[in-house]
Amino acid sequence: MHNLDSIFKPRSIAIVGATARPGSIGREILNNLFAYEINGKVFPVNPRHEYIHSTKSYPSVEAIPDPVDLAVIVVPAAHVQGVVEECGRKGVKGLVIITAGFRETGEEGAKREDAIIEIARRYGMRMIGPNCMGVIDATPAVRMNATFSPGIPPTGTVAFMTQSGALGVAILLAVQKLGLGFSYFASVGNKADVGAMDLLEYWENDPDTQIIAMYLESFGDPRRFTELSKRITRRKPIVVVKSGSSAAGARAASSHTGSLAGLEVASEALLQQCGVNRVSSIEEMIHTVAGFVGAPVPGGNRLCLVTNAGGPAIMAVDAADGHGLQIATLSGKTKADLRAVLPAEASVENPVDMIANAGPDQYERVLDLVLADDGVDIVIPIFVPPLMVEPLEVIRRITKVSRARGKAVYSVLMAEEAYYARIPREIERAVPIYRFPEDAVKVAQHMNRYRLWRARPAGEVRVFEADTERARAIVEKKRRAGGGYLAPNEAHALLDAYRFPLCHYAVVPVGADLRAAAKGLSFPVVLKVVGETIVHKSDVGGVTVGIADVGALAEAGRAMEAALKRAGVFERATAFMVQEMAGAGPKAGNAKEVILGVAQDPKFGPLLMFGMGGRYVEILRDVAFRVLPMTDIDAREMVRSIRSFPLLEGVRGDPRVDVEFVEESILRLAQLVHDVEGIAELDMNPVIVTTDRAGCRVVDVRVNVV
Repeated sequence: MHNLDSIFKPRSIAIVGATARPGSIGREILNNLFAYEINGKVFPVNPRHEYIHSTKSYPSVEAIPDPVDLAVIVVPAAHVQGVVEECGRKGVKGLVIITAGFRETGEEGAKREDAIIEIARRYGMRMIGPNCMGVIDATPAVRMNATFSPGIPPTGTVAFMTQSGALGVAILLAVQKLGLGFSYFASVGNKADVGAMDLLEYWENDPDTQIIAMYLESFGDPRRFTELSKRITRRKPIVVVKSGSSAAGARAASSHTGSLAGLEVASEALLQQCGVNRVSSIEEMIHTVAGFVGAPVPGGNRLCLVTNAGGPAIMAVDAADGHGLQIATLSGKTKADLRAVLPAEASVENPVDMIANAGPDQYERVLDLVLADDGVDIVIPIFVPPLMVEPLEVIRRITKVSRARGKAVYSVLMAEEAYYARIPREIERAVPIYRFPEDAVKVAQHMNRYRLWRARPAGEVRVFEADTERARAIVEKKRRAGGGYLAPNEAHALLDAYRFPLCHYAVVPVGADLRAAAKGLSFPVVLKVVGETIVHKSDVGGVTVGIADVGALAEAGRAMEAALKRAGVFERATAFMVQEMAGAGPKAGNAKEVILGVAQDPKFGPLLMFGMGGRYVEILRDVAFRVLPMTDIDAREMVRSIRSFPLLEGVRGDPRVDVEFVEESILRLAQLVHDVEGIAELDMNPVIVTTDRAGCRVVDVRVNVV
């Protein structure tokens, strides 16, 4: 028996604060329990009433003669603590606290919430809420609706969790209109005890749940979420609306990586790495869930459109472009068969345009032929009803053929409002219906991404040989000194401990002889200013490349000092670095600049970044982020996800650079920040990548320690 069974599968429920007063939450919850025909005992608790709805009422939980599994509490906030204590003494194991007025209201409310958490833990009770709208178990064996939402939710295979009670009501009503059914519904409110992780774990192996949908405002424990969702999404899709993406959560940063790592970057990276379908709105979530419920996961990404109107089909093609879907090429046999059943003016190319007067028979025949084509994985039939055609009969035929063929079909019906309400009532297990072609295409994209995730290898977290103790000692020494940026020799030593290839260099104080620094280095060289607070060195004239000899080096030094003074930053310079120029020798090949970086997210931990590097990284913003743990498959996908990846693969006659070196470098960086605590920000920019690994070098590195 799972410890959440006391909440979702109780044999007896006490409604503390039940009442017969019209409009009260206590009355609505009691009504919903009876209307849903719960398979269990219900005990109203209210000392002012002997009977409520012809059901005996009890003055307290302890006065109930039978054992009580679940208590739903709807009393004023000031009385909740006493009720929770009483429930503990009674032996109640599950609590749903509807009452608001806790942590969400401020300091005093937080104290009340902490008090009930302590009592619940002391007695071993699990708790949903406070400040929630309740829970539903719609499975046939339980039939419990302990919410105050209007309507009777249908039974189905979707488990849904929300942190917002108001949105929960809206979703319940919207889903009822579509005929989609729930297995479970949970409004978790303040998440004082039970949260998203507990529910994921509970629903993971539940036979009545095939799809999990969530509205999240925060993750709780991101590491646990990652572990659970990676495992679950191999068998069950998870659809998430994640809110809280405003710029108000952005933090100040002094590195390229930190400035690019906005508030939502970590959330997006985590969800992507876990195979979760993230959606941008409640409407998109409902559309996506409907797609999972009403159609199989497609076997590929080849899309065919069948329509009686050209305009909507063109919109669908435009929406599909560049989002992982491929417009299918119909076979010669399919096109010949289509010509035999369509009028001469119809188009048998994809999109298949049957012209405006196409009715149920044409949709049935054409859809059957298209679905029989081995080169088609997904079909979006689009129907704009003319006056002489009954829309529901067309949807009925589309449903019949799609069920027989077993392929993914997402139908678009652009009809009068009344028809959408009739479809779930009059057509059993109808195909997913969308009002506009872009919505159906978006769902097809989500389905295709989920298909790719399930087929994707799990990957492995590689471990490279490294001098971990040396790296830890470098960072710990800086931490004891109060933190800040590592000196160049310390930063290079840190990377050297993890076997990153570095350029030879020498550092000299401001005013020292640069020519002496060049001894032992091979020309051409680069001259750079060193200063903890000088982030964008190129902007202030602090970088000179391609210095050919000692004389040119001395001249470059004088010119750089003058430039730094003009920019008003010369006093912030602590030294100059003379460095061999990467990408200039015989191993250079088609040298490209990339950036690797790390920023610490307060919730998610180390956030890794990769992208095209150099001066314009923050302007182009062509970067990708991932969270730990990082597998070899994650690194491979990360590199290929940026817009400029074709430049690394080689375009217009340029040779391919060593992409595998980049992937390995990402994994080495992930290992470094996993092993060594105290790295707040780290930038390697640029990293020069050539066709030959022997020519690849980390050119510049900044490491901020806290």
